[in-house]
Amino acid sequence: MAVQTVESTSTPTVDLGPAAALSCRECGHRVPLGPVFACEECFGPLEIAYDFSAYDAEELRGRIEAGPSNIWRYAPLLPVPADVAGKPNLNPGWTKLVKADNLARELGVTGGLYVKDDSGNPTHSFKDRVVAQALEAARAFGFTTLSCSSTGNLAGAVGAAAARAGFRSCVFIPHDLEQGKVVMAAVYGGELIGIEGNYDDVNRFCSELIGDPAGEGWGFVNVNLRPYYAEGSKTLAYEICEQLGWQLPDQIVVPIASGSQLTKIDKGLQELIKLGLVEDKPYKIFGAQAEGCSPVSVAFKGGHDVVRPQKPDTIAKSLAIGNPADGPYVLDIARRTGGAVEDVTDEQIVDAIKLLARTEGIFAETAGGVTVGVTRKLIENGVLDPTLTTVVLNTGDGLKTLDAVAGTGLTATIRPNLDSFRKAGLA
Repeated sequence: MAVQTVESTSTPTVDLGPAAALSCRECGHRVPLGPVFACEECFGPLEIAYDFSAYDAEELRGRIEAGPSNIWRYAPLLPVPADVAGKPNLNPGWTKLVKADNLARELGVTGGLYVKDDSGNPTHSFKDRVVAQALEAARAFGFTTLSCSSTGNLAGAVGAAAARAGFRSCVFIPHDLEQGKVVMAAVYGGELIGIEGNYDDVNRFCSELIGDPAGEGWGFVNVNLRPYYAEGSKTLAYEICEQLGWQLPDQIVVPIASGSQLTKIDKGLQELIKLGLVEDKPYKIFGAQAEGCSPVSVAFKGGHDVVRPQKPDTIAKSLAIGNPADGPYVLDIARRTGGAVEDVTDEQIVDAIKLLARTEGIFAETAGGVTVGVTRKLIENGVLDPTLTTVVLNTGDGLKTLDAVAGTGLTATIRPNLDSFRKAGLA
């Protein structure tokens, strides 16, 4: 759709709170708020530009702390109307920041290790955050159908959010996803379409559908609503800092699929600094990938600025995006902050899932195994400083990826008597 350049003082045509315009990440070209995601000048990605000029740090901090125990406590910093908390939404967020002392001892971390456990969201993954944002944009722009291309978690989040808000949903996934994710996406009653191919094939199809009359009235949360959708990931940064007593973590390890989550966490941290809500200090951001889909890690280790696409082959299907849209920006952030991008094998992923479960009672899906596995590898390689405060993200529930740990089972089978118990060596 055609768009016009606007000045920073232009009045938005929709009410999305402090959101003032869309701005190109590459050339800075600004356009009015709308369901567009690419710059007409350079085809770069558009993101939300805000007007935070009227905020006072102390007043804003108090307003946030008095807010609801979900992401809408941060409504003053998000592209949503002021009355968002009163609308039908799944209200995700404010998930646990677990002080992982047992895991810290295993890994040799002395500076404080935390797991931001987003499996506690309504559909048990961080995707509820981004979908909640996209849903409010869909309302504002008058869409009637909520859709997405998905590696699994997003499909369930869209189905659930649409059901709650009274929207029709139609989501598209690779045909060979884990069965648990297929069931969770289908149970909400929307349409679930399998595409023969991988996620990149699914995403290309959805981009074509947007330009077709068949897609009229459809809000694709991670395509034409992507600038709004992506802002949901900022709330991870906001929560982590608030839960640390309004302090920045020294180090944070983030899984990489498209790379959007990592870039928006950095954006959230930068906003908190600029608003005076946290004290400015250096922090490092580390990206985590599976070896079987590691285009950003390969580029980082090779010293490249261009991310070459890969064909995914990993059990970490939620991260299996071979051509990550935000890959170059992830490289920039890792290098700017002094972080790194690393990858682990499928075997290391499974070991890390079991390690986190055994030490902290958190059953992570494969993406969580990637972040914990990469954290361990970074420490062993002397890249991540174990004396600093470190936060590791778990973005989903292990019940969604049971196949990854399918060999885990009974310790023993015994008769219902003490003699059998003793003979099994369990006494």
